[in-house]
Amino acid sequence: MIGNQLITVATCNLNQWALDFNGNLERILQSCNEAREKGASYRLGPELEICGYGCEDHFLEIDTFQHCWESLIELVQRGATDDGLLCDFGMPVLYHGTRYNCRVLICDRKVLMIRPKTSMADSGNYRESRYFTAYQPPSTSNSSDSGSGLSSSSAYEQFQLPNAWQENFGQKIAPFGTLSLQCANGVTIGCESSEDLWTQQSTHINLSLGGVKFIGNGSGSHHELRKLHTKLELMISATRKCGGVYLYANQRGCNRGRLYLMDVP
Repeated sequence: MIGNQLITVATCNLNQWALDFNGNLERILQSCNEAREKGASYRLGPELEICGYGCEDHFLEIDTFQHCWESLIELVQRGATDDGLLCDFGMPVLYHGTRYNCRVLICDRKVLMIRPKTSMADSGNYRESRYFTAYQPPSTSNSSDSGSGLSSSSAYEQFQLPNAWQENFGQKIAPFGTLSLQCANGVTIGCESSEDLWTQQSTHINLSLGGVKFIGNGSGSHHELRKLHTKLELMISATRKCGGVYLYANQRGCNRGRLYLMDVP
């Protein structure tokens, strides 16, 4: 309940597999359909759900990015984001020759924003900086899209969407950066990715101070004793002072090497 509005949101822990584009697509589509059937207006998916978190050096191949866009186009064509359902997908994105781990927010067949990950997980079992770059916002402010529903405490850029997306949906560019969305009913939505929650200056801090009430975190976290307890403490602390709703989605299963990705209850 936000103010006098009752809002239904959905999150999912999907059993995705590295490079299983067809299987991953079907599981994502099912989660979107179930969210819509239950009256949700926002659906959050895990980190890198379209290609699978454990692609490792396949993230260095252009084909992986191309296949992700092909899967995303098919998802939208098959109605995943129809009927006003805002879907928060996780996939890699190539921008200006640099690989980013991104959240792509789509509603009614339009990319509303692309949010790149700002902190890489490189400790323990993680080597994300081998494949991706931590995003640094540009220093100049972009205020040309007033009234677009976008808000941000920092500047953002414009992403040129692939030709296939333009041909299918007629959209040429989308905002790219550390953004949040304001819906027509006044509800504000922001997102962060996995490691962003664990850093000293987590991105949800500025989002909350900026009035964002829904924060989604798509993650690819592996199972470790007592890790869930720490994770829950971090999520609770994210909303303890400023209020709001913090949603978390994680991949589950053995899609990356010998690690088991945590199934968060």
